[in-house]
Amino acid sequence: MPSSSTVVLLGLLFASAAAFAQSEVLASGPGARRIELSPDESPSASEIMISAGLSTGFYFDSDLRRDGMELEGRERFSLVDMGQATLRLIPSSRVVPGERFRLVVRFKDGAAPVSATFLLRVHPAKAEPLVEVYRGTRTLETYQQEVQEVRAELARCQEENSRLVAEHEAPSGLTGLLATQALDKNGVTARTVTKDIHPSHDDALAAILVTTYRTKGAVAVVVQLATKAGARPWSTKGATLRGKTGAELKVLRVWQQQLIPLGEARSIVVEAEAPDDGVQGPYSLKLWEDGPRTITLGNVTFP
Repeated sequence: MPSSSTVVLLGLLFASAAAFAQSEVLASGPGARRIELSPDESPSASEIMISAGLSTGFYFDSDLRRDGMELEGRERFSLVDMGQATLRLIPSSRVVPGERFRLVVRFKDGAAPVSATFLLRVHPAKAEPLVEVYRGTRTLETYQQEVQEVRAELARCQEENSRLVAEHEAPSGLTGLLATQALDKNGVTARTVTKDIHPSHDDALAAILVTTYRTKGAVAVVVQLATKAGARPWSTKGATLRGKTGAELKVLRVWQQQLIPLGEARSIVVEAEAPDDGVQGPYSLKLWEDGPRTITLGNVTFP
């Protein structure tokens, strides 16, 4: 069992939402993004989220003109694969978070609308994996599937709201862990994994100490980061924990001790849900700021 100081620390991590400076936490949607094009309206550019090294696929209900595609900054994509009615894009590492690229596709039959325009926005770590584009009337099955997905998302939001209300009403410290049933007879387990971590060579900061924690239903990574020589101060905006298969743990919150000034180290905590079937590793932890810089730590394992 951990020491009393560790229990108090984990009490702050897992039980008291008020103790955290909430950062950007993005959750992947349950299904594909759906876009409908109307022949009677002037075309507007739909914004699609892309990310370096991650695949974004487009599925169209009409055949495409192979010579009718325009992709701004095409040389900065490592894969541009157009099929009869599909398009797959993978941005290269040369894209910068916050950048936008205009994409235009044209349809083979010449009927209205003759084209579709998208604005591809680069995100540090997230991409929309599948976008379905409908030119005509959608089938009843696609609407039924969307209703099911909306219901599932509503149930997830209701569960999340109940959890937040319970955390807000619960006391802090060890009592809070017990009150919210985040602590069982196995307590909290911890592991120092600093030597196992595979940092990216172009990271903006250096990981001094990395410790992982696991308790009932949740895991956490505590990273002590120090700014490198010449680097600007760092403030974490969001994080992902992605497994070898590409599946992500649901990040609940990201907390940073304070702005990390030049030449100093501060702690960052990333808390995520632990699936019922257990936490299989290793994971890749990616942190990003409100800017172009990112930090990637590979081979993150949990006790």
